[in-house]
Amino acid sequence: MIDEDGRERGAAVLEAIRSRRVVRAMTAEPVDRETLETVLDAARWAPTAGNRHLQRFVVTDDAGVLRVLRAVSPGMLQRPTAAITICTDRGLAAAYGFPPDAPGLFVDVGTAMATILLAAHALGVGAGPVTSFSRAAVAEVLRLPDSWRPELIVCLGHPGPGGPSPMRGRPGLTSRDLTSWVPSDRPSSAGPAPSSQAR
Repeated sequence: MIDEDGRERGAAVLEAIRSRRVVRAMTAEPVDRETLETVLDAARWAPTAGNRHLQRFVVTDDAGVLRVLRAVSPGMLQRPTAAITICTDRGLAAAYGFPPDAPGLFVDVGTAMATILLAAHALGVGAGPVTSFSRAAVAEVLRLPDSWRPELIVCLGHPGPGGPSPMRGRPGLTSRDLTSWVPSDRPSSAGPAPSSQAR
């Protein structure tokens, strides 16, 4: 059984998941280093394949570096005051026996990104992922080691007014629209489960 404290903590986590949004407009107010360190510490706890921790986080809050980073990243619509580039240490991955196209490497980037987005939201900081950028240019701008491959950039900043409108989602979409239950072989007195296509 979950006690009252557990229910409250669970409710807070679920509310953070439901209320998080990609932030596409940010103010010029900087994100302080303590907040960035807290976000990065949360990222350290993201699940990784085999608990190998093959991802590396490259952070900048330098206005000049961010300006150049934005110039080589067509997908960076925001004007962030900080950015975390999630990289994969391909050399270390190979040493562990992961092939270059191992799905786990890309899954790890996704879990790290999701953790960073939630941590930033919990701290009142806006965040948005960017996947459209020149890998070669980003590696040069950030002076990455040869074996580090930039996979995704998370923009960070305080939410501001305006910005591009989000893509319109499907109205009324629920988890049932996205889910199919595998039928149980065990007999049930409750009758058949409702179809996942039911509205």
